[in-house]
Amino acid sequence: MTGTEKKLGLLASDYGLSAIEKDYPVLGCAVDSRKVEAGFIFGAFPGTTVNGEDFIEKAILAGAIAIVARPEVNIDGAVHLAAENPRQAFAEIAAHFYAPFPPVMAAVTGTNGKTSVAELCRQLWTMAGHKAASIGTLGVITENTQYSLGMTTPDIVTFLSGCADLAKSGVSHLIFEASSHGLDQYRSDGAKVIAGAFTSFSRDHLDYHETMERYLEAKLRLFDERVALDGTAVVWADDPAAETVIAHIRKRGLNLIDIGKNAEAIRILDVQADSKGQDITLSIKDKPYQIRLPLIGGYQLSNALVAAGLVMATGGDVEETMAALSRLKPVRGRLERATDTEQGAEIYVDYAHTPDGLRAAIEALRPHTEGRLLVVFGAGGDRDRGKRPEMAKIAASLADHVIVTDDNPRGEDAAAIRKEVLVGAPLAEEIGGRKKAIFSAVRQAHKGDIVLIAGKGHEQGQIIGRGDDMRVLPFDDVTVAKKAVL
Repeated sequence: MTGTEKKLGLLASDYGLSAIEKDYPVLGCAVDSRKVEAGFIFGAFPGTTVNGEDFIEKAILAGAIAIVARPEVNIDGAVHLAAENPRQAFAEIAAHFYAPFPPVMAAVTGTNGKTSVAELCRQLWTMAGHKAASIGTLGVITENTQYSLGMTTPDIVTFLSGCADLAKSGVSHLIFEASSHGLDQYRSDGAKVIAGAFTSFSRDHLDYHETMERYLEAKLRLFDERVALDGTAVVWADDPAAETVIAHIRKRGLNLIDIGKNAEAIRILDVQADSKGQDITLSIKDKPYQIRLPLIGGYQLSNALVAAGLVMATGGDVEETMAALSRLKPVRGRLERATDTEQGAEIYVDYAHTPDGLRAAIEALRPHTEGRLLVVFGAGGDRDRGKRPEMAKIAASLADHVIVTDDNPRGEDAAAIRKEVLVGAPLAEEIGGRKKAIFSAVRQAHKGDIVLIAGKGHEQGQIIGRGDDMRVLPFDDVTVAKKAVL
């Protein structure tokens, strides 16, 4: 996938190219040497599992005319675009090549809630008459299409070329999920972001970031570097980390829309919840608003209001945006009511795969549980092992019955993962095999009970193995839950 042909000298004018080198036409960009063609710029930088510098020779043989790499890397046969931070430099060069992008671009970061905020923001923009799209965990979504990118934040070339294609199709408003990995690796850089949002911060991804401090630092980069200086930051102010986030926002001089019970911009005055939604009283610029939100759970309330804040930050009318909240549709795999049993139990599926996310999902369902609340969950392999017993402790303390099963084992032994989870809930029931666990939970549920199946949400497969041995077995929690009630 390429953009309009552009000259190398124009794209990389900050890298001291000679007059002759400025004549080179650029036909594409790539960070995978297997995708390099004649006239391409290749981004070569160390990764978590693969070092792109090892594939420079292969890229040049494939036709690369320029290599973005560290100054100390030896380049023979192509222009060396030397940069101390080659990831960032490549993102900027690629952005110049693939531009233009949708004129209104927003991003959302946070441990939990990114996917919901992105999808709800897209819905609100669409209701306001804009041609809108979102990029994230659910893939690329427009009003009429949806397709997967394979991960929350794809590689920089896929991201930028995708943004450009959306612009060509007429999309004017685009929101993307800014994951901590993506921010840390400059995988969503380049295009101008006029509004950024923060949802929450809690333990996750320590297998990559190692410490909570580094994890937060990665997320803060959205506000420290990515949101334009004339842009706006939207913050869920009731999160414990919000004070730190807002301090960074004020230091940079961004506009701020804070949301929460003690916020200044959008203050929550009262919430009355029932089994089908929530009646909310808000104060915006000292004016009261009565809103009916057709979503249950406190975390869905926060996500919806953060999405509304992003719409307002990008020029949306306050009155119209508040009215549109009543027409929002549920997000796939986020407290999704999968089915009911003949006995009268309700089955919900949620993507919760962190301690904080699991707590939020259980607490959202507890007020609507007349009988018992049963929770089925597991933990992903090759991911932060420290959160496994923490999730179990939360489930055991908040649910009436807990079944520990398998999630995405990846390269780990599923039984060993379950054993680590059960350290936090030794009295929980252990059932190896996710389908078997879901069927068991459904059989145990009676009238007035609620079953929460947590961890995979919208996912359509179960990941087994790693590397060349990795397999993705078809698996959908909603589909399995529906089969279990038959």
